[in-house]
Order: sequence, then structure tokens, then C-alpha cells
Amino acid sequence: MVEVPGGIDRQPSSSRVANDRRSTSNESREPVLAVENLTKTYGSNASAVRALDGIDFEVERGAAVGLLGPNGAGKTTAIKTLLGLVVPDEGTAVIDGVDVGSNPRVAYRSVSAMLEGARNVYWRLTVRENLRFFARLGGRPADEARIDELIGEVGLADRADVTVNELSRGMKQRTSLACTLVRETPVAFLDEPTLGLDVESSRELRTTLRRMVEAESRTILLSSHDMDVVEEVCDRVVVLNEGSIVADDTVENLVDVFRTQTYRVTVDGTLSGAYRRTLEERFGAENWAQTGTRQRFDATRAEGERFYEMMDVVRASSCPLVSVDALEPNLEDVFVRLTSEDER
Repeated sequence: MVEVPGGIDRQPSSSRVANDRRSTSNESREPVLAVENLTKTYGSNASAVRALDGIDFEVERGAAVGLLGPNGAGKTTAIKTLLGLVVPDEGTAVIDGVDVGSNPRVAYRSVSAMLEGARNVYWRLTVRENLRFFARLGGRPADEARIDELIGEVGLADRADVTVNELSRGMKQRTSLACTLVRETPVAFLDEPTLGLDVESSRELRTTLRRMVEAESRTILLSSHDMDVVEEVCDRVVVLNEGSIVADDTVENLVDVFRTQTYRVTVDGTLSGAYRRTLEERFGAENWAQTGTRQRFDATRAEGERFYEMMDVVRASSCPLVSVDALEPNLEDVFVRLTSEDER
């Protein structure tokens, strides 16, 4: 398991309260989702796989929380357990005050979910017909004004009366998202919502999700491999690895804890032989790239006086120095550190 520097909860009994970027109020928000000792094992004996290893976390009402982890970390099992689609071996999941295991029908009234993207909708219905159908699942008549608003927000106003089967993959994905949001439940689970979207569509989706959290106080649990989406939309991230929670904190705190000064050095020429070996062994030089006559590398162990020692090595190589830039870590860097085999 990762040796996480001080300051990060690895698996707290109750989650860290996310910094509220949307309000100046100091009042804490009540949990709308609570998970305790959630455990699930597939198979038995030597072939057994522990998908969830007694995880605990809470999500406050109106929060946007990212659920991250490499393939096989337990993200999908966690979401399906929260939805009652997978029965845990141990533990409980409570949504809006209702135990999912004991009373799933009542719990479902508070949840909408987007799983497997475009496969979440009916392809022979139009976009509008899909939204009407999903809106009525809550037992209430469809709000046509709300349907039109959502269709516009996901950029499908000119495709509203086209059957889903005729849409592009990205448009199908947006239709699925709109169908998930139309029920206006307190909690929405979104599994890979940007999968298959182009850059512009992904950007529009991030804007829609942030507006939804800020304006409607919806609670979002978002699972994605797209770190840009998680970093922009979520206030907090829960990182799973091999069925356990290895970090649970705000995006800002995670980045701060793992903040190490990395320098990107560019020279005119090619650093090779003893010079390159020295830079790699003493200063953690990596990510080498050659473009034309220029070469660059990232130095990960060059803080303080070591920076000047590294510059002495570069000068001794006779390759003219072009530039040195300080690099800031992002959520993707943190994720790699937390889930890397080398860090455990």
C-alpha cells in the first residue's frame, strides 16, 4: 500500500469534509451517502479476488466526489453495490437515510445512474422520448420545460426528435447523461460520462456538471479515467487501489501533499553518455525528448542546492541551455503516485 505523506486520510471512518468552493457558508452539510465496511469477494479459495476490502466513506449533500482507481481497483463494484446491483459480503450502504440492502426500492427513488454510457438509453426512441420515459420512472409526469432545458444543455436541441440510433457516439453519450439527470434525484452516479466525447463536448459536459452541482445542490459520485473532468468538476476524490481506499481528500490537498518541485530543462544539443547517466541517477532525470536539435528532460530530484549542482552538470556537457521551467503537479500526477507499484 502507498506510504502516503502526512495530511491525507487513507481510509477514514468518516470522510474528510470537502472544501466548499461554491458557498461562503461555514455550516457543514449532512451526508447523503454513507458507506461502512463495504466488502465484496468474487470466487473462493486460491482464485478469490477481493474487489472491496472493507471501505468506508461519506458524501455530503451537494458535493461532487470523484471515485478514482486503476482498472480492477473496485470502482465499478462499489458503484453497483451502492445501486443494489451487487450484494456485498459485509457492510452497509445508506442513501438519503435509506439502507440500500434492506430497502432498495425506497433507496432507488433518491438515485439516478449513468452506467456504460450510450447503452443506458433506448436507441429506437428519439432523444426527447427517452427523456420523457426516464422522467416518468419516478412516478411523476414529465416536465416538458425541464426536458427542453436539459436537451439544450447537452447540445442536442437540433437533434431532439431524432432517434438515438441515428446519433453519433458522443451524442448518444450526451443523451444518456440527460436521461440520468432528468429525474432530479438527490444523488447521481456517473460512470465514465465523457467516454467517447470529443474535446469540445467534454468541455461542455464539465460546465453542465459544475452548474448542476452549484445551482441545484445535486450530489454527484463520478468515476472517470479523465483526470481533467474530475479535477474541474469534483471538490474531493476517493482513490481506490486493490479494493482499498488509499486516499480520500480534496483535490487541492492531494496536490499540495504530493507537490515536489520538478524542473523541465531544455538544451540545444544531445546529452548522452556519462552526462545523461549522472542526470538520471543523481537528479531523477526522466521523460527525455528530442525535437530537432533540442533535447529536454524533467528533473524530479533537483530541489535547493541540488538544482545548482544539476546546472553545473548541464554546463559541463557543452550543450547550451535553452530554458528551465518549474512544473506544477496535477491530479493525474497524484493518481499515478498513489496507485503506482513503485510507490507501494
